[in-house]
Amino acid sequence: MNYRYIAKDKTGKTITGVLDVPTESDLLNELHRQGLLVISITAEKKKTKEVETIKKKKVKLDELTVFCRQLATLIDAGIPLVHALGILEEQIENKYLAKVIGSVRKDIESGISFPDTLAKHPDVFSELFVNMIRAGEASGMLNEILERLASYLEKTSSLIRKIRSGLVYPTIIVVMAVLITGVLLFKVVPTFKGIFEMLGGSLPLPTLILIKVSDLLRRFFFLFLIILIILGFLFRRYINTEKGRFMFDKKKMELPVIGPLFKKIAIARFSRTFSTLIKSGVNILNALDIVGKTSGNKVIEKVIQECRQAVKEGEPIALPLSNSGFFPPLVSRMIGVGEKTGQLESMLTKIADFYEEEVDTAVAGLVNAIEPIVIAFLGIVIGGIVVALFLPIFKISQLIAR
Repeated sequence: MNYRYIAKDKTGKTITGVLDVPTESDLLNELHRQGLLVISITAEKKKTKEVETIKKKKVKLDELTVFCRQLATLIDAGIPLVHALGILEEQIENKYLAKVIGSVRKDIESGISFPDTLAKHPDVFSELFVNMIRAGEASGMLNEILERLASYLEKTSSLIRKIRSGLVYPTIIVVMAVLITGVLLFKVVPTFKGIFEMLGGSLPLPTLILIKVSDLLRRFFFLFLIILIILGFLFRRYINTEKGRFMFDKKKMELPVIGPLFKKIAIARFSRTFSTLIKSGVNILNALDIVGKTSGNKVIEKVIQECRQAVKEGEPIALPLSNSGFFPPLVSRMIGVGEKTGQLESMLTKIADFYEEEVDTAVAGLVNAIEPIVIAFLGIVIGGIVVALFLPIFKISQLIAR
């Protein structure tokens, strides 16, 4: 049975908490053993089965941002952390996040530190999140750190939204092109094939090739589909390995047109995360370790781990970054200036701002580059299919005219 208690210690400080013990007398014995003077005890109702069986649900960055801002406001207003978490637990709409916050609150009441209990939920709170909270608790600036976390999550979410919104239009065009081509090959071409067979005679080579392609796709469609699913499954397994993920991340940054975009996103994320951690009081080595693990890119993770090792041996950060060949000279030089002047956090923020603007420009450029390519694809493929279908009709028309 869970019992919530309020007690005072030998110094007169009020202590609240929850303990799971068989009876109220067991709770009294335990509190007396700890030298506490009991003021009140309340039996807590067990969670309903519905709450206990809440399924895991992805917590969005926007939801975490709101949580950070609200918690910072409550703490800044002088409300104790446990009570603040209790208030947020009741008003958060995402049931899974509310359940996690409830679990965090109970762990804190049982004596576990705030960052340690957050670390028990890695699917919600990243390593970056936990370490920033740890730094905030150590420095006594938890509300400020929560505000910085909220700003960081907000900027990260904004960057993701910009990339997604920029790719919506090209994606729609590509899907429409594939659908139109599919309809022509599966429905229109077979109809024309029947007409051509009725008319008899020899068909032009492009028409013959088109009919053969249509027949193959229609006859072996499910086989092709199964092969694609198997290849997709094998590819997914490969990129989930350490070597596979590294090769995938490396190759995607070497692609024409979109490769530079992936690189700019990686640099912007590195700079923003590193800046936020340093500003929050996390030491350089821990910050580099966290930045590498949360980069989402195995290539940059390897570069940062090598950089961390070099810094550990006494080298400045800018030197291994410059030698890596991954970071442009602008980035390594600005970081070098920041190290020398003691303005590293400020320089990293400027780099992040610059590259986030570069990402905006690159996304807009990508949309402008993809649009004519897709239109050309539509013109060549669909136009080619139409021409191949009408070639025999043109031939018949010419024969009739003679």
